[in-house]
Amino acid sequence: MVAQRSTAHSAESEVHREPRHRHRPTELLSEPESPQPSPETTMVTVAPPHPWAYALRLPRDPRAVRVARMTVRAALDGHGRQDAVDVVELLTSELVTNAYLHTKGPASLRLTGLSGGRLRVGVWDSDPYVPAPFGGAGDASVPLAPLDSGSGRGLRLVQEYADSWGGWALGDGALGRGAGKLLWFEVGGHATLPLLLK
Repeated sequence: MVAQRSTAHSAESEVHREPRHRHRPTELLSEPESPQPSPETTMVTVAPPHPWAYALRLPRDPRAVRVARMTVRAALDGHGRQDAVDVVELLTSELVTNAYLHTKGPASLRLTGLSGGRLRVGVWDSDPYVPAPFGGAGDASVPLAPLDSGSGRGLRLVQEYADSWGGWALGDGALGRGAGKLLWFEVGGHATLPLLLK
């Protein structure tokens, strides 16, 4: 047997029926009251080891270096890390410039906020050669570029201003081609460039 709803109610009485849960407009706008912790309760906030990360795919375009700098600056400003903007922006610019100058393909940038205020930047490109000081063959230090040279200082800057750095080739790609490399650096909680003396 199927129960049927009585149709004896008029349409008017259905329309004016009060809702079961009624909120006043001010209740909807105010935040709910949270219970106060007891004096015996200890609250601990745990930050994840990688609180945030941003990734950017960069085409083989001379404007990509500027886009990478602007992205790094915006991300660090957004996370309140203005103290590290100058160093991270400079070193990121150097790695992305090298990717543009020494490869024929796109590059990728990843900026990660680590625990303890540390920051890591990784730049991938399609060339599998890993230069010094990132773990390539030969001397682990980068020689000083001649004073009259217009290039050759980028990796030396990473060596001077980053707390740690490294790199590795990413193995074989399709058809026996290398899958490129990843170069990275880290800076500590309060990374700053020293004042240049004239």
